[in-house]
Amino acid sequence: MKLIHLCYATFAVSLAMSACKKESDQEATGEKVPGFNISSLDSTAKACDDFDTYANGGWKKANPIPGTESRWGAFNVLDKENKEVRLRGIIDEIVKLEDRKNGSEEQQIADYYQSYLDTATIEKRAITPLKPYLDKINGVQSLKDLASVSGELQKVGVSSVIGLGVDADLKDSKTNVLYQGQDGLSLGERSYYDRMDSSTVKVRDEFVKHVDKMFALAAFPEQKPGQTILDFETKLAKLQLTNVELRDPVKTYNKMAFKGFQSLTPDFDLEAFADKQDIKTDSIVVQDKLYLQNVNKLLKATPIETLRLYAKWQLLTRFAGYLPKSFDQENFRFFSTVMRGTKQQKARVERAIRSTDGLLGMPLGKLFSKKYFPEEDKKKVSDMIENVRTVYGERIDKLTWMSDSTKAKAHKKLKAFTYKIGYPDKWKDYSSIKIEKDKLFENAIAASLFAHKEEIEKIGKPVDKAEWLMTPQTVNAYYNPLNNEIVFPAGILQPPFYNRNADDAINYGGIIAVIGHEFTHGFDDQGSQFDDEGNLKNWWTTADRANFDKLTKKYIDYFSGIEALPGFKINGALTIGENVADLGGLTLAYYALEKSLKGKAEPAPIDGFNWKQRFFLGWAQVWHMNTTNEALRNQVQTDPHSPAKDRINGPMPHLKEFQAAWNCSPGSKMILPDSARIVIW
Repeated sequence: MKLIHLCYATFAVSLAMSACKKESDQEATGEKVPGFNISSLDSTAKACDDFDTYANGGWKKANPIPGTESRWGAFNVLDKENKEVRLRGIIDEIVKLEDRKNGSEEQQIADYYQSYLDTATIEKRAITPLKPYLDKINGVQSLKDLASVSGELQKVGVSSVIGLGVDADLKDSKTNVLYQGQDGLSLGERSYYDRMDSSTVKVRDEFVKHVDKMFALAAFPEQKPGQTILDFETKLAKLQLTNVELRDPVKTYNKMAFKGFQSLTPDFDLEAFADKQDIKTDSIVVQDKLYLQNVNKLLKATPIETLRLYAKWQLLTRFAGYLPKSFDQENFRFFSTVMRGTKQQKARVERAIRSTDGLLGMPLGKLFSKKYFPEEDKKKVSDMIENVRTVYGERIDKLTWMSDSTKAKAHKKLKAFTYKIGYPDKWKDYSSIKIEKDKLFENAIAASLFAHKEEIEKIGKPVDKAEWLMTPQTVNAYYNPLNNEIVFPAGILQPPFYNRNADDAINYGGIIAVIGHEFTHGFDDQGSQFDDEGNLKNWWTTADRANFDKLTKKYIDYFSGIEALPGFKINGALTIGENVADLGGLTLAYYALEKSLKGKAEPAPIDGFNWKQRFFLGWAQVWHMNTTNEALRNQVQTDPHSPAKDRINGPMPHLKEFQAAWNCSPGSKMILPDSARIVIW
């Protein structure tokens, strides 16, 4: 099942591995730490011309991208520490246990981990585990057959041209509803199918070779399947909404009776498609009616042998990582090397840890939280959140472009914000998932079926407001507009985001700017369309919304003028939510820091930098990153986040506080005249 969630997340980053370990040791003893390593600086650069290079140039030179990564920054380092060191230690301890009760979390974790490492059995079984599904696909003789088989495949996570998922109803956020969304593009986004620049053409050429190779490895009889698959997906891509159009929750919310949904595809039996997924519902929220109607025409006009071929491909690519080494390596070659520039795979044991985390993340998260997230940190982070809430309220009061009536409703929404910190208060029961140490493929199927059953049982039932959409060990955070909540897993509450022994300026530039970022998501181009209860409902006056749209349009145009790579500019309309959240987060954090210093003595400079400068250094270091060109091109086309360099440099020209902190002259490259500066929140 293709789960459709509408929460807005921000990728996070941390320090270099050596620095992270060093500061973690000091943190454990309560010893004060510098918080920012001055070796990260590049003194040949000017802060007011290129702040990223000035603050991070030294770090970038000393930290080239490892062969196993497509980008390397503090986020990746901390994620590696959490997964490949901390989780590995937890898993190793579990594997050593002699008596693991069947169905217990320890048994599931240990046996799944061992099944992933049992390469001898994986090689011996070859593609035999796929046979039951291949037999069903080969038996497809009509579109009705295809609908039934596609539904059964989607139950275990295999994509088709239509995706179904469950989430809170955008207009009744207390109740879960079934959603339909577009799906089925192997390259992830429609621009990959129509751009004519040489790098994108190369990706398509390599994709054809990749599909051909995978079919050859499987000894499938079809000849030259790659071009057939590409041709079909190219037609499909032309029918889909762009990633910018998908950002509009009003346009993509079309609630209707399930019978009306079925009538949109008279030749592709949506009833059978849903029935094979055990879905029972009277209503559904359709993303785009025209897409469904056009997909029906495409399927009807496509030879059934091509549709069988496409289904086989989707099955093969979905489970490539659970098949013999040759499939796994070819899958890595295309999706990691060609698409993102990663030169080599991680070691099998490291991938086993990450695969175990992917399927059993919450049981592992329970152990991770207990070991690595002190309870007292919850109180500290809660205090930070309330500090940001207070400052946001003050900022709202000072807005000149918003009327008093809309301000009152903005305050109501701000007051209603809730938050989750560290880890869930209650944990799900995973004991029904059958895991065996010699059956990797079946383990993946069992986990998929568990997740599917969990989702469909939510349809029409009240939303569980306590549910987490991320595991505690995740280095990330998110805002969920349907719950009007912000969530901070334990994984991100570590240096450099949160460092209990660093000076306030570094923490405010790090974790508090992130907190402000997530708060601002509640008032960005999407979040601002949801009210205090999490419902899609207009609470703005017409004039205020026009003022807001005018400001965001200017910010869209500003980022759209930034070239990430030759021929690849940032999509300002796609990244507007994250860009607004960065600008808002920085603004809120700066004034929260200033507020905290009132009535106190001016903090002494550290390493020659005053507190204002260190605040911005704190922001820069959480986003320092080296990225391959391939990954950067992929990000610009598919990711709602701007590249790391531009998350650092992009907001600075709009902040007078930055200009004052670094004594920038009006002619500096990162300084804009007051008339060009954009202040939203």
